[in-house]
Amino acid sequence: MQILVLSPRVAPGILTLAAWDALRAATVVRAAEDGPHVRAVIASGVAVEVTPGTPSLDPGTVWIAPVGDAAWARAVADDLMGGSASDEESVEVVFGSYDLPGSALLDVVEVMDRLRRECPWTSRQTHASLSRYLLEEAHETLEALDSGDGEHLREELGDLLMQIVFHARIAAEESAEEGGGWDIDDVAAGITAKLIRRSPHVFADGAASTPEEVDAAWQRLKASEKQRSSPLEGVPATLPALAYADKIIGRLGDVDVSGDDLGSRLLALVAEARAQDRDAEETLRQAVRRLVQDPRARRVGVQAPRD
Repeated sequence: MQILVLSPRVAPGILTLAAWDALRAATVVRAAEDGPHVRAVIASGVAVEVTPGTPSLDPGTVWIAPVGDAAWARAVADDLMGGSASDEESVEVVFGSYDLPGSALLDVVEVMDRLRRECPWTSRQTHASLSRYLLEEAHETLEALDSGDGEHLREELGDLLMQIVFHARIAAEESAEEGGGWDIDDVAAGITAKLIRRSPHVFADGAASTPEEVDAAWQRLKASEKQRSSPLEGVPATLPALAYADKIIGRLGDVDVSGDDLGSRLLALVAEARAQDRDAEETLRQAVRRLVQDPRARRVGVQAPRD
């Protein structure tokens, strides 16, 4: 007896050769539940009996498990085997289709769609109401990255991904009302096209072979695409001050930032960091992190500021 497990993220009817061989050689094919995958097997000419309930140990039978439920298949196999079945009464779990890398992203989209339809809080959110969460999640992801905790980083990246899917879902609704627009597939297609277009050293005949050459080629292609009227166009003014200063100095190039006032001296330090190929924002954040982690800092009394 064999139990066939199919992926819910693969189109119905797309099965491995081993799966098709098992189905066509079976004495009888039964399914725990009906659905698109079962109907695709039936459409191929293989008869399937939809039989809800607990499978019995029938040699020559192939059972199609509930789609995507490998745990059901293993539990049934364990129950039927009972630890004492003979070779003639064996149960084999066969995986008829496998998830491709990235296919779990489809689950995020599906869950968000349902939440948007059925959750009172989720259904009322807008781009504007979510803006603070997007910023919070970005900062929490950066904090997890700094901590070096891989599991924490994985979790925070998931929260950040949720924000992307959330905004795309809202945009898809607005697009439907207006008769056009974009959704999560357009987001993915856009960044895919951009990565290919700006990486000719990988996808075309580009000659860049060092990180510096790759970055320079990327920036040239970006400037050609954007066709900005000013070198400062496109720099978000909402960036943290050091990151904002770094972007502006980078766009202006060789600019005089000298001066005795505090602001000018800070700008000069940002320019110095750029000259050393260092990120001023990241450098300061790491310095503050070391200060916070220094045991001596915990023993210093700090007077609360006055209101």
